[in-house]
Amino acid sequence: MTRRPIKSMLLIEDNPGDARLIREMLKEQGSLSVKLKHVESMKDAEKYLAALPVDIILLDLGLPDVQGLDAVRRARKAAPGAPLVVLSGLDDESMAIQSMQEGAQDYLIKGQIEPRELVRALRYAVERQIFEETLFEEKERAQVTLDCIGDAVISTDINGNIIFLNPVGEKMTGWSLNEVAGRPMAEALRIVNANTREVIADPMMKAADQDRNGSLPFDSVLIQRDGAEIYIQDSVAPIHDHDGKVIGSVLVFRDVSAARAMAAQIAHLAEHDFLTGLPNRLLLNDRVGQAIALAQRNQDKVAVIFMDIDGFKHINDSLGHPTGDKLLQCVANRLQDCVRAPDTVSRQGGDEFIVLLQGVKKPEDAAIAAERLLKSLAKGFSIGQQNLHITSSIGVSLYPDDGPDAETLIKNADTAMYQAKANGRQGVQFFKPEMNVRAVERQSIEEDLRRALERQEFTLHYQPKINLATGTITGAEGLLRWSHPTRGSISPSQFIPIAEDSGLILPIGAWVLREACAQSQAWVAEGLPIVSMAVNVSAVEFRNQNFLDNLSATLSETGMDPRSLELEITEGVLMKNAELGASILQSLREKGVRVAIDDFGTGYSSLSYLRKFPLDALKIDQSFVRQIADSPDEATIVTAIISMGRSLHLRVIAEGVETAEDLAFLQDRECDEAQGYYFSRPIPADQFAALLRTDRSDHIHQAFDQMGNLNGGKHRSEATTLSFNMGNMRLRILENLRLIAREGSAQAVEN
Repeated sequence: MTRRPIKSMLLIEDNPGDARLIREMLKEQGSLSVKLKHVESMKDAEKYLAALPVDIILLDLGLPDVQGLDAVRRARKAAPGAPLVVLSGLDDESMAIQSMQEGAQDYLIKGQIEPRELVRALRYAVERQIFEETLFEEKERAQVTLDCIGDAVISTDINGNIIFLNPVGEKMTGWSLNEVAGRPMAEALRIVNANTREVIADPMMKAADQDRNGSLPFDSVLIQRDGAEIYIQDSVAPIHDHDGKVIGSVLVFRDVSAARAMAAQIAHLAEHDFLTGLPNRLLLNDRVGQAIALAQRNQDKVAVIFMDIDGFKHINDSLGHPTGDKLLQCVANRLQDCVRAPDTVSRQGGDEFIVLLQGVKKPEDAAIAAERLLKSLAKGFSIGQQNLHITSSIGVSLYPDDGPDAETLIKNADTAMYQAKANGRQGVQFFKPEMNVRAVERQSIEEDLRRALERQEFTLHYQPKINLATGTITGAEGLLRWSHPTRGSISPSQFIPIAEDSGLILPIGAWVLREACAQSQAWVAEGLPIVSMAVNVSAVEFRNQNFLDNLSATLSETGMDPRSLELEITEGVLMKNAELGASILQSLREKGVRVAIDDFGTGYSSLSYLRKFPLDALKIDQSFVRQIADSPDEATIVTAIISMGRSLHLRVIAEGVETAEDLAFLQDRECDEAQGYYFSRPIPADQFAALLRTDRSDHIHQAFDQMGNLNGGKHRSEATTLSFNMGNMRLRILENLRLIAREGSAQAVEN
């Protein structure tokens, strides 16, 4: 503690002799440097102190205007920070004690004071004042800290009786310090184990008895005064005196109910699906492991049922994600209603669910359960204003027949589910080992696809589009072909879906576009007729944020006129996000790029959206065209599409024309263009160039003009009849085109 020098002193003494004696004592002890001010009344002292501070006050208790303790009180009030030493002619112990309690640092008796003792008393008074101020500040700081911290603090003496409780502790326990001071700890704090409900022994007495820090068990619950319960976490330590002797203990604890609830919620979310609340993949794997262990003991089987909602993507796209989410929640609830308590229903993500069946005695039990699930989901769902009817595909694997662990069983059930979907949906398929062969094959194709571009295994073949009024080639559709070094030619229907699922369609599609545009420019450079180049665009490509930028870059690199490029997009791609689709189509229109709706008639086929989108053509799906001669319904649909396209000023292109009858039907209904095997299979670029050279022949155009006049005259029925006759001039010319296309096309792969 730093010693504070005494530089100024106020002597309040009405007896001049006593005042002189004090001055002489200070002089004798060499304290002449102290500035001593003498006043004879409290009034004068108060006036002086109001103007100037002093380092210490010597106060006579017998002043003319105030006496005794009142003098002490007034002096303390006038100078609360100055040390005060009382002078009295009476040796009164009671007065001395009371003076000290009122704030005096010492009590000196006149006539018994030695000069050295006086100076020592003054110095000690200053030091005590400093010590008391420091102690007060520390105590105040500690008190404010205890009052402000977010934790509850409670202290007990060596007997376990409460001596302190901070405001947070009062709020948390429901008791005030005044109510519990001096009472045993157990009367204010009742702490029990959350699981067993057993009372937990007083941790503070334990800390004091064992003289070491401690804490409560993890699942400790504090029962508050009103009976409410909260989880608490604490630390407890013994309190020692100067000699290291334990004199009590202190407990610091906090309410961790919210943290425990949050931890429980996080743990739940880590193991459950956020949308349906069902166990997720992580928890399911654990449940399958437990079921396998139980089956081993009981000599039972375990069934893993993997289900997928058929056509869920269409529901999401057409009705919106909120409706799709509600449907998934309803499906989850209905599946749970179909299983027993020991079984588990889990959502794997998207529209995939897994049902785990325990205690299965034979495969038939799993089959019955799976059929029950199918029938339950087939009953339909009421979502808002919509009545939805869905089907599902189910794959089943059994332990131990189809795998020894959760991962294998789930994988095999998934494989079986895809087989059920391939078999026609709304069915159940048990896993068979040969299914894995197909799954491995798919994985192998995906791996080979990743290297196909760099190995230059892709080529483009081109199928002509024929103007049905003139017989000229108006365009080409670029179709991707893959020549695998060991597998040979792989059908697009086999590898395109894999490319789309894996995201490889983006680099592959970019290559197709660049190759098609470059080839179109090469034909122009050869002086061949300018025809449009059609390229298919997948949903993955269309939704890619760089789609328009990449398209512009390709057109710029190849030098192709955008007006010669036609992108073929399916209805579903546009309708997934109609607003975004319309924006992209408008950008394409501004660039001059044309857009055709591919496979028209198999999706929405809505007049309202056709009017909304800036389109150039409709391509009638080949599934309709191929049946127009045999199915009146299909013929009606094709006729309606042609009429719809004409009314909207859109070109109509028929795909899959394979017979003279197909051609005659389309010509009779004034369809604009057609493509199909009747004219030419998809062929390599050099063979397509030969077609373009032949197409320039004047006699071809003249022949088509002649037949066009006949077909447009009054003898329409005769023209129609002739179009079915293979000897008809128009058909002979078309046959010539087919013959040219056939040369060298033996290796071409069917579209």
